[in-house]
Amino acid sequence: MSRSSPMDRDTAGPFDISEIGVLTPYLDFGSIRLAPRQDMQIRADIDDTSKKVVALTVEIEGHRLQLQAFASTKSDGLWEATMSALIQGIESQGGSVEPVEGILGQELRGSVPAKSGDKTISRPTRFIGVDGPRWFLRGVISSSTISEDVYARLVSTFRSAAVSRGDIAMPPGELLPLRLPVSDKDE
Repeated sequence: MSRSSPMDRDTAGPFDISEIGVLTPYLDFGSIRLAPRQDMQIRADIDDTSKKVVALTVEIEGHRLQLQAFASTKSDGLWEATMSALIQGIESQGGSVEPVEGILGQELRGSVPAKSGDKTISRPTRFIGVDGPRWFLRGVISSSTISEDVYARLVSTFRSAAVSRGDIAMPPGELLPLRLPVSDKDE
């Protein structure tokens, strides 16, 4: 599969950990580093069974951006195959998404079924993705309505992220490990 990333990825992000300076303040979640902003809240999504952090969710004005980083190869990208799998999975659950041109290139936009108490509601959702050097970063933007202003700010947050692939051999598509940040006073 071909790689999918904006032409300016190396200067505008999302970044590889090797592309950011040491002076930039980032919150270190292991494979993903985020530059904190005044208007955002960050939550770690933890798997109930394994008790491991499986995603990071950033919230700005009620809009959510969930981030996950995956292992990839130097030559192949994951975004095209991921989009196909997402379309099939969402359609099988009664939702619908379609590829459209977005800020970062191809993205999926549509409506995804979500649980709200006892009932299932349809939630506007956008999937964005970028293939980086040996990693793939996926973002899922969701809200009851997605304003273009907050969408642009969430994409900006996505682009400011830095991915640390690490040197561990991992099969393509495997989730890169996340953890809660360690504060200086914890060490």
